[in-house]
Amino acid sequence: MRRKTFLDFLPINFRHEKSFFIKNNQIDFEKLSNLSDLEINEIQRKSPLCTLNNLKKIRAIAIFKKEISISPPEAYLLLHCGIGSIKSLSLSTPYELERKIGRLERSLRVKTETEITFAILKKWIKRAKQIY
Repeated sequence: MRRKTFLDFLPINFRHEKSFFIKNNQIDFEKLSNLSDLEINEIQRKSPLCTLNNLKKIRAIAIFKKEISISPPEAYLLLHCGIGSIKSLSLSTPYELERKIGRLERSLRVKTETEITFAILKKWIKRAKQIY
């Protein structure tokens, strides 16, 4: 059985971006977190099916994983809650994040599969403040 890569955790709407990165052997979150805006624009030029928005989300998820040790599903959840960078995470409060996650769950009418507690939110924010 093959080991899951960073890209395997992304949802189906990232299929074109996943395909591009796999073809170009860029499956490591370290490499993806270091993509510059110029490189992202070049990827979009080479592969028009890749969207700028999805490429930037992949980079943000990779940065969260690399810098704060947040799993890809948890990082994706943060993106859906409007937290797209370490700076925005560092400026948040655990109460605010908990409220945003709860609002997202209610609007989608689903419970997220991640076990995010108040203590975990505090730990993420503390790490983000140390980095930023």
